[in-house]
Amino acid sequence: MKLKTAYILSVFIAILAAFTSIGGLLRPDLYRDNPFVKTTWLGNDAVTLFLAIPILVTALVYSAKGSSKGQLIWMGMLDYMLYNYAFYLFGAAFNVFFLLYAALLALSIFALIFGLANLDVNKISQQFRKDTPVKWVGGYFLFVASGLGLVYLIQSISFIATGNVPAIVTMSGHPTNVVFALDLTLLIPWLILGALWLMKRQRWGYVIAGILSVKGPLYTFVLAVNSVLVVNAGITQTSELPLWGTLTVLGLIASVLLYVNMRPENESEKR
Repeated sequence: MKLKTAYILSVFIAILAAFTSIGGLLRPDLYRDNPFVKTTWLGNDAVTLFLAIPILVTALVYSAKGSSKGQLIWMGMLDYMLYNYAFYLFGAAFNVFFLLYAALLALSIFALIFGLANLDVNKISQQFRKDTPVKWVGGYFLFVASGLGLVYLIQSISFIATGNVPAIVTMSGHPTNVVFALDLTLLIPWLILGALWLMKRQRWGYVIAGILSVKGPLYTFVLAVNSVLVVNAGITQTSELPLWGTLTVLGLIASVLLYVNMRPENESEKR
């Protein structure tokens, strides 16, 4: 089985992610960050435990049965795990789970490598119908990429011009902005590449879009949950729920537009 290695690694990811999430929720002394950051870790733990891990395991089962949709969703969940635990590894104050965060990031990277290297990309791309709204989905990816990129660009240039550290950095207590760093390397370039390839109907465009349309709305949901938690805890008075909630809904719409146009394995269509 070509995907056997990626399957095995994914099982370990699910187990370790469940362990770290449960530990984070049940051990109030685990996180040594300031109240704002600590609260967001708890939101991440809850969404990962009750939503991300079940989706990962379910997609893994369907992928093992030969479902192309299952394979793409599985890859999307591995990307979520990679992105999520990169935040823990580089953004959480050093704690007893540090080695687990490192293991989860490494396992996610290798699972994605082995998974993507053994996907039947040609078969997957041919399962998308000719009328798949690639311009709409790709346009949404470009919208998100340009919006996030502009925010990061403005704040970074503002620091260069004024020397004033952006509020999001001071609020986190970190020496730099982990969100900016990871989004500018692990998210925005892939949104742009995936959008351009998808709109050109290139094979890998469908795969990248399938991955991002799973990882994207799930992580914006994490941010929406965290927005509610920090406001309810009285840590901040400004809620970002309208922003992240809207992006979650739009991301889900993009995901549905993509996946409903993916034909079953036994249905053929000349391209």
